[in-house]
Amino acid sequence: MADSAQNSRDAAGRQYGEYDLIVVSNRLPVDHTVDEDGQGEWRRSPGGLVTALAPVMAKTEGAWVGWPGVPDEEMDPFDHDNMHLVPVALSADDVELYYEGFSNATLWPLYHDVIASPEFHRAWWECYKTVNRRFAEATAEIAAEGATVWVQDYQLQLVPKLLREARPDLRIGFFNHIPFPPLEIFAQLPWRRQVIDGLLGADLLGFQRPSDTSNFLRCVRRFSGFNVRQQQVQVETNDGGVRLCRAGAFPISIDVERISELAHRPDVIARSEQIRQELGNPETVVLGVDRLDYTKGIGHRIKAYGELLEDGKLAVENSVLIQVASPSRERVESYRLLREEIEGAVGRINGTFDTLENTAIRYLHHSYPVEEMVALYLTADVMLVTALRDGMNLVAKEYVASRKAADGALVLSEFAGAADQLKQAILVNPHDIDGLKEAILRAVNMPRPEANRRMRAMRRQILQNDVEHWSRAFLRALEHAGTRD
Repeated sequence: MADSAQNSRDAAGRQYGEYDLIVVSNRLPVDHTVDEDGQGEWRRSPGGLVTALAPVMAKTEGAWVGWPGVPDEEMDPFDHDNMHLVPVALSADDVELYYEGFSNATLWPLYHDVIASPEFHRAWWECYKTVNRRFAEATAEIAAEGATVWVQDYQLQLVPKLLREARPDLRIGFFNHIPFPPLEIFAQLPWRRQVIDGLLGADLLGFQRPSDTSNFLRCVRRFSGFNVRQQQVQVETNDGGVRLCRAGAFPISIDVERISELAHRPDVIARSEQIRQELGNPETVVLGVDRLDYTKGIGHRIKAYGELLEDGKLAVENSVLIQVASPSRERVESYRLLREEIEGAVGRINGTFDTLENTAIRYLHHSYPVEEMVALYLTADVMLVTALRDGMNLVAKEYVASRKAADGALVLSEFAGAADQLKQAILVNPHDIDGLKEAILRAVNMPRPEANRRMRAMRRQILQNDVEHWSRAFLRALEHAGTRD
């Protein structure tokens, strides 16, 4: 990292910033909390993106640009956990239009196979453009000459082009954490060409699955007209030249060392044993852990589990389903309706099958610290990941990483990116309720030798491809991207 007093200037006399590696995401990797004494402090945020990138940033002493999570508040840059954090201010209107509107009511459902209907509003799009420009300007201001900038996710798809225009010296990467939709679905977006152009400002575009990469390149051919050869787009520049933008699959992973360490900690193991005792020591504990989102297939798994109880294939005396559903986007109407639907289904099943001693489904609408989550993973004999569409799903990988005894069974949706890597899981189409029921029973009744064999194979895959492997692979590819052959 260069010293700010020695920043260089370009030919136009513009002063460069001081950071050689910058991550740009919708949110900063910290949350502001207030303790019992009214003292405020910043704490590292939970979640897959922060877990994935915080170790990289800590080693490089890089900068992170993002919204601090508090609307209508201007904040100065500050340092936290070996990272320089640069807050981007959003007004309450910005949050409503750019984040809750265009990002999560237009792009999110569109990119998740239109499981819910996307809404297209011009005012949302105009705000999305404005906020993306604000992020790009904040990044351009702090980037050193020739710096590497890694832009994250669907909220900021216009930033690569805006950065390219403001700072052509930068090396720009973009990673899409959610699926990229097929051409026939993406075509619905009124601003499809602008989004494609925004993404093509990057030197390297990363996606979770090869199929996402293929979807994107099909959209490039259709809506930009640029030549595509061997996953490289020949982007025509304003001066008549050609710049290469490469697209490829870089499946994200987890901090395996952290999860494994927690799985071996005596207090976490004791907590796992306590959880099982509090459940009445059932023969089988089945677990689901998700954000409360319509893409996660929570309703499908609850329906399947309820039918297994009704069929007499499972009984509350010896089996329990724990469903953790972390609060998510509760101001968005579709999410409020989803919560009512899920809680209603849980209530009906529990009302039908509960006894004084046993509960069919333990539904927990809370977020939990990672220590509690690992304790739950250790408790669970069967893990259900039944997403209807998911970029990766790190919960599946965390469960595998926590199973230090190489036991347990994972039921995994074929529509989650993790299915490409965890092929020894019981793969399932979550839309097929009968097939999902069969998969749950197969997991519950799986012989121990088969469970051990499957889990050992999945653990090898996770251990060899942790989050550092992911970040190194992407950054190494970014170093060589963007030049002509």
